Amino acid sequence: MKRTAPLCAVMTLALGLIVPVSPGTAATAATAATASEVWLTTADASKLLARQPDVQFGTTPGSTIIDVSASTTYQTMDGFGAAMTDSSAWLTWNKQSSSQRDALLTKLFDRGNGIGLSVVRLPVGASDFTANSADYTFDDTCCDLNDFSIAHDKAFTIPVLKAAKAKNSALKIFASPWTAPAWMKTNNSLYGGKLRTDRYADYANYLVKYAQAYSAEGLPLYSLATQNEPHHEAAYESMRMEPNEQAAFVKNNLGPALAAAGVSTKLVAWDHNWDEPNYPTTVLNDAAAKNYLAGSAFHCYAGAPSAQTTVHNAHPDRDIWLTECSGGAWAPNFGDNLKWNLQNLIIGGTRNWAKGVMFWNLALDQNSGPTNGGCTNCRGVVTINSGTGNVSYNVEYYVLGHASKFVVPGARRISSTTLSGNIETVAFRNPDNSVALIALNAGSAAKTFTVRWNGQSFNHTLPAGAVATYKWAG
Repeated sequence: MKRTAPLCAVMTLALGLIVPVSPGTAATAATAATASEVWLTTADASKLLARQPDVQFGTTPGSTIIDVSASTTYQTMDGFGAAMTDSSAWLTWNKQSSSQRDALLTKLFDRGNGIGLSVVRLPVGASDFTANSADYTFDDTCCDLNDFSIAHDKAFTIPVLKAAKAKNSALKIFASPWTAPAWMKTNNSLYGGKLRTDRYADYANYLVKYAQAYSAEGLPLYSLATQNEPHHEAAYESMRMEPNEQAAFVKNNLGPALAAAGVSTKLVAWDHNWDEPNYPTTVLNDAAAKNYLAGSAFHCYAGAPSAQTTVHNAHPDRDIWLTECSGGAWAPNFGDNLKWNLQNLIIGGTRNWAKGVMFWNLALDQNSGPTNGGCTNCRGVVTINSGTGNVSYNVEYYVLGHASKFVVPGARRISSTTLSGNIETVAFRNPDNSVALIALNAGSAAKTFTVRWNGQSFNHTLPAGAVATYKWAG
């Protein structure tokens, strides 16, 4: 799906109303920092994740103060990334030379020479972004799993994932199925319909086989969504699943099957829009289902990120991920997209408990494809020219980079002042105790503000619509 909500409609709801609910333990006091790195992207794209002169701690606080403190901690981060759809992998493997591919994967997944993406989302079988309009699952032959095979993925998806993991050994894979095989469904089609109750066990075993096959390739699944967008039936791979059906499938079939097979993949509910927080809450309210679930996942296409906090408050012992959001030709302005994505995904998503934030397609071509029945004007994090293999880096690349290059897996979100419509922020403390503060000037004029940390402070000025990441030694 694509993001269709007007920019202003969601921005007004996204920030400034978040109250810490269940903070973690206080962190140890930091040693004195002397200077902070500054990395800047401006709304006019004249500066793109550009290193600026360091700012020195020790200045007198001004009138607008952003307090950053590790005395209150929140969720532990898995990271930031995008989906390795069939289309993205096919373009990278088949439309680039080996040197072009290596350079791209370095800029995407290497933290020193790129932005250090640490999570990828992976459709289980075909989706609306599948090369050559190929509709498939891993066993399309009725009526058992004797023909199960991931041979399709071995052609290009698995090689690209292995190459990405070679750039970042901490890479985590978030898998999500668009549909069960047609022979398991009520309408005998990959498009729409429901999972037949008499095929629940078959489908659970199908997903177990998938997890095992990927693990055998050295690519274990970190998490598995029960169903992608269970309230969206479409003229492409999709499957409807109501919350009571999802809870039953999880507690009676999928959860026990994964456990019996010794598969430690985290199982996740919902994986759909912000506007229906009652769905994951209902699934998690089933104690037997909850026993197998690590949490729930959300998409950005309807509602507001505060829905994640609604679910967190109902089940604070379960985690939250923001797993899909796409840019596209419907929103062409760089500065508008920079602001919306920072407000709603990087800042809004993580301030509302997301442990990971992911865009949709990692790569698409100059025609927003290859597509397979879905969005025809979506934008990838990067654009690969299918004729030359050359790469254009889109606004989503820089949005992700402001977080992924500086916030490493295992970082904890910490407290920071955020001023809605003004200087909006989120802060993290990395395992090495370094601190990363992401700050967006959401106002219409340049703004000077003070960052205060551990009794020290520095002043800095951000142009209107600009974002900066500040990083200092803790």
